[in-house]
This record gives sequence, structure tokens and C-alpha cells, in this order.
Amino acid sequence: MAALRTLLLLGLFLTARGQRPRRRRPPPAQSPLDKVAAQEGLSLPQLAGRWFLVSVASPCSHLAEHSHQLEATTVMVTVLDGQSLAISTLRKLDGMCWEIRQRYLPAQAPGRFLLKGHGHSSKVDVVVGEMDPSSFAILYYQKGRSISVKLYGRTSRVDDAVADKFEKHVRAVGLSEDVTYYFPTYGFCDSADEFHVLDETKL
Repeated sequence: MAALRTLLLLGLFLTARGQRPRRRRPPPAQSPLDKVAAQEGLSLPQLAGRWFLVSVASPCSHLAEHSHQLEATTVMVTVLDGQSLAISTLRKLDGMCWEIRQRYLPAQAPGRFLLKGHGHSSKVDVVVGEMDPSSFAILYYQKGRSISVKLYGRTSRVDDAVADKFEKHVRAVGLSEDVTYYFPTYGFCDSADEFHVLDETKL
């Protein structure tokens, strides 16, 4: 961004001196997530409550290498100030239950959020692609140019029709069943003690 700003200022300076402006650079490539439509008519209270992480489609090599170690995961969503979402994720690590706290901030349009981590490079864009408040939610996550899709259910299992919807969303962003992983349907954490809380809202 700083380099682009410098180029723009330099271009203005040269034009002001009467020199011919240089040929414009092509616009930046469109973000993969820009092509994803958010759920129409989304009401944030519909997202509130407990969700089970059913499946993830992602090109992440770390996920592929450790797919046999996936742990049952639940997410509790709370609506804050009518715009932001407080996310509390519970999962096991080395046999201990951990809670990860995050906050999804409102982005430029309904159904789109921003998850901020430590440093600019850790920014994650989130889009609610499709949902039925009583059954399932399909969310897209993009960090850098890498995109992943997650399927959440109100129960730990979803029916075939929902699974088919998820697969269509996965294929729509160029992913496949080869990078799609399903999470266990047993062994969920109910809570974590104060010594096993990772609060990313304070980063």
C-alpha cells in the first residue's frame, strides 16, 4: 500500500510539471472472496447460539498433514452491538479442552466480516455464504490469497442435502473433496478452565 501511494504521488508530481503521464498499471487482481455472494437477508441474531464444526475444505498443508488428529469442535456465537460477533471456539489439544475467543467485525457489506489477528498479515476476511438458522451455516474464510470453506451444523451431523450444498460451495471456489475434511461427531468440550483460554480479541 505504501509503495502504491508513492507511485500515485510521483505520478501527480510529474503531471504537474507538464510531463506526459506514464501508462497506468492494470488494476489489482480481484480477490477470490469478492466473487462470493453473501447470504441475502441475513439477520445476525440468526447466527447466534451453538454450532458444531462439521467439515472444512482448505488447501492448507498443515491441515492435510494432521487431518488424522482433528478434534471435535463447537462454536458459540454471540451478537455484539448489533454488528459484531463474539466467537468462542471449544476444542481439545493434547487431551485438554481449550477455548479460543475471537471477534468478527463488520465489513463493507451485510454478511461479510473481518477477523483481525496480530499484525496485518493475519487479517482474515469472512463471508456467510449460505445458512438455515435452524440447520446449517456455510462460511468462507480468506487469508491472503488462500480461501477455505467451513460447514457448521446445529447438530454434529447434517443431512445429505446440506452436505451437497456444501460440496457445491467448495467446488465454486476451486477446491475439491481431496482437500475436504470431516470432524469427529463425539468427544466435544463443554468448557475450558481459565488456564486454557486463548483470547485473540486482546491481540
